[in-house]
Amino acid sequence: MSGLATVAEDVARFDGLQAATRRHRRHHGCNAYTFEDGAGLLAIARADRATRILEFGTAIGYTACVLATATEETHVDTIEGDREHVALAREHIRDLGLEARVRVRLGDFFEVMGDLDGPYDLAFFDGLGPTVRLVGKLRNLLRPDGLLVCGNLAHAGTAERLPITAEFGQSRRWRFAGSIEAGSTPVFRKTDPGAPTPPAPNHQRRPA
Repeated sequence: MSGLATVAEDVARFDGLQAATRRHRRHHGCNAYTFEDGAGLLAIARADRATRILEFGTAIGYTACVLATATEETHVDTIEGDREHVALAREHIRDLGLEARVRVRLGDFFEVMGDLDGPYDLAFFDGLGPTVRLVGKLRNLLRPDGLLVCGNLAHAGTAERLPITAEFGQSRRWRFAGSIEAGSTPVFRKTDPGAPTPPAPNHQRRPA
């Protein structure tokens, strides 16, 4: 069986939770939009053998659960500012038997980040729109060659668009590593000229 087939089958386990996210948003009129490429997200995390993952924007738990299956040792810290979403996410995570691998943190992104210890192998931003300040803080929590999957980049505020484009254009800080979700969600690899890049495992193909 191919790796892609395995990823698709593993993600299918969470189809019900993805559908529940859509229903929740329709009924509540909130911003809990579901991510539409769980398979692409899992493929990236699995190819990089990410064992420590940080997520911004839990909604009700779909992508946190997907990411938690990247490896047998993967743990996810996920941050959400909506109290109702946190309660629902914890319930879904518990029902799926992943409560030992996913920790849901309630609070402001910046406040919670201040309590976290890096490095993380991968970060997934799925909030309403990234800011340069947040990306900079997030970068500090990534390992030297860590990955940032940056959702909703097109929804960055008007004042943020040029600065955040400039941030990701700095080759000494980031390198474009591809995209998922039909090209709408870019992936960046942290660059650190002063630090050696750990070699990729021979049996795994990692994102560029």
